[in-house]
Amino acid sequence: MSLTQPQFDLPGIAGGQALSQAQTQFFIPATASLHERRPRTLKHGDSFAVFDHSGDAIAGPGSPEGLYHRDTRHLSHLYLTVNGMRPILLSSALRDDNAMLTCDLANPDFVGEDGRVIVEHDLIHLRRTRFLWEGAIYERITIRNFDAESRQISVGLAFAADFADLFEIRGMTRLRRGTLRAPQVGAADLLLSYLGRDDRERETHLHFDPVPDELTDSHARFDVLISAGGRCTLFARIACGQARDDAPLPKQFLQSLREAMRGLQQARKRAATICSSNDLFNEVTRRSVADISMLSTQTDHGPYPYAGIPWFSTVFGRDALITALETLWLDPAISQGVLGYLAAHQATSFDPLADAEPGKILHEVRHGEMAELGEVPFRHYYGSIDSTPLFVMLAGAYLERTGDISFLRTILPHIEAALLWIETHGDRDGDGFVEYGRLTDQGLQNQGWKDSHDSIFHADGKIARGPIALAEVQAYVYGAWNAAAAIFAATDEAGRAADYRTRAADLRIRFDAAFFDPELGTYVLALDGDKSPCRVRSSNAGHVLYTGLARDDRAAAVVHTLMAPASFSGWGVRTIASTEKRYNPMSYHNGSIWPHDNALIAAGFSRYGFQRHAARIFEGLFAAATYVDMMRLPELFCGFPRRRSQGPTFYPVACSPQAWAAAAPLALIQSSLGLRFDVKSHQIILSQPTLPAFLNSLSVRGLSVGKAKADIDFDRLGNTVVVKPVNRTGDARIVTLA
Repeated sequence: MSLTQPQFDLPGIAGGQALSQAQTQFFIPATASLHERRPRTLKHGDSFAVFDHSGDAIAGPGSPEGLYHRDTRHLSHLYLTVNGMRPILLSSALRDDNAMLTCDLANPDFVGEDGRVIVEHDLIHLRRTRFLWEGAIYERITIRNFDAESRQISVGLAFAADFADLFEIRGMTRLRRGTLRAPQVGAADLLLSYLGRDDRERETHLHFDPVPDELTDSHARFDVLISAGGRCTLFARIACGQARDDAPLPKQFLQSLREAMRGLQQARKRAATICSSNDLFNEVTRRSVADISMLSTQTDHGPYPYAGIPWFSTVFGRDALITALETLWLDPAISQGVLGYLAAHQATSFDPLADAEPGKILHEVRHGEMAELGEVPFRHYYGSIDSTPLFVMLAGAYLERTGDISFLRTILPHIEAALLWIETHGDRDGDGFVEYGRLTDQGLQNQGWKDSHDSIFHADGKIARGPIALAEVQAYVYGAWNAAAAIFAATDEAGRAADYRTRAADLRIRFDAAFFDPELGTYVLALDGDKSPCRVRSSNAGHVLYTGLARDDRAAAVVHTLMAPASFSGWGVRTIASTEKRYNPMSYHNGSIWPHDNALIAAGFSRYGFQRHAARIFEGLFAAATYVDMMRLPELFCGFPRRRSQGPTFYPVACSPQAWAAAAPLALIQSSLGLRFDVKSHQIILSQPTLPAFLNSLSVRGLSVGKAKADIDFDRLGNTVVVKPVNRTGDARIVTLA
């Protein structure tokens, strides 16, 4: 998911050249830091909203603030005033479960015409309570007068809807747009609408209670008299589309809030719960679970975690697959939802404009006007080289975790189609490695998870020429072959299972010969189109450990290289070591630190028995989280070295929340505990369990294995961890391996 890295000029497809211009590929201008604004985000279903600390959305170039639905901004400006002035911010907070945003504000000094203060500041308190439910923002503004006398005040709400496509907000210029309709203004409601060039009508409906004293196409004003010590309440609903509920707004507010909180509560009930001796870590895990619940949209196939806010709040294949793998131990329902959705949307034919081939798994889905018109290729886009093997990997991991063979049988034809794609279209030149090369120059140039235009290069800094075989993609293919062997063994197809085990063993031998570089002490980044190795130390090698592709005798060298100061900053492992030609700690993929990347690396360390090194990564990311607003790990942060008593350096336009980053602390718990499952024997297996230095104890409640559940406590005792089963239902067995 490339943000700010320039790629190449966009030629037109399907008439798109006449409609949009871009000097860089799907560019997001870093004109302002999202971290600097510390936005407040809400999400439900296909809608999300971004506000500032005061609860406003300030329109302006480069501002992502507003209310969005299916890749269109339905509200671009919202601004609260009291007597024509912006209130003073007291505090702003999201509930721990992300259900509701509360902003506490106070009046500034009200000054008369003679320049004297007629009402001092901090006498009028305003509390904005807001949530998002089924495509609508609901807001309650409670105003309380703490003055000793009655006060007449005027409360104003300015608003606007630009109906901009998300890719416009991300920096693309459109030469032609649709038509803004004339606003329809009633006594207490207003309809703003836009007819797109795709012939779709997009509407924003605003409704107020009580009836405003003035309502125009851009402003609502309420004149209120509040007695000493008294209060009054205003309600507003801003809906993407025509509102369908005619009930009074106060009733709608309370009913919808209950439904919103109930929905998030039900999502949390599915998963095991975590508590520790460290209160800060408890906040991190609570926020992680809450963010994953909020980002997960309920589809016909189950929950599907959208990638991140604001730029990627939609279906992404790779992101959801990795998020599902990170959370599988805790909540298998997410994996089932991801597998079901991606199976249903698997490519079945060739479509060069979408980089689609039969059996290939989705990269991205977009619903906005620009996608509908072909101005961007992402309506249903398949340009990722790793989603397909990751899909098979997740299917195998889901079977191992749950034993749910009945569900696997429903998607078995899709698994077989994905395997066939890996063997044929994935291996473009028949050399046994999977390479990528886009089918259209409109598509992404690099199609691994590091998809910036300059992220795959040689030791001298020269950009690698394709088709490119990435190290981590071969690791995912190895994982897919092993997963296929397990799946076919479970479906009583012993011959096919043996065939895929043989493929995996053969790939392990050939990969080591082609990718391991003794001088680097690690695996090379990739092979280019000439099969020349990109001799670059990168975090990709950690993914080779993650799936077990690395030879056992190579693991120590890879771990040593990844944990050397050139790669490990103290906060985490950099995407590219500081010794490399294109290293830039402020870049998107060439020296930054990504939480999900580090979670997979730590899982690889744990797989090969390097638990202490995994714990160092865990400690670094946790320490970083303690410096972040709301204890929320962002999509990435800069790769500068860790400095004593200072926090990490933030990346200006990183998404927050981001699903696979939110899941990283949860995956790190599994890696530290060496946790895996044997459903057939009802075993919860803990291999060399460790706790990072910041945890003296950890409790996991409601951990399922088949239909049984267990509660387990982990306590540090010197250099060891004592495992204590607290409660078990069913025939769950807990096995600890030294």
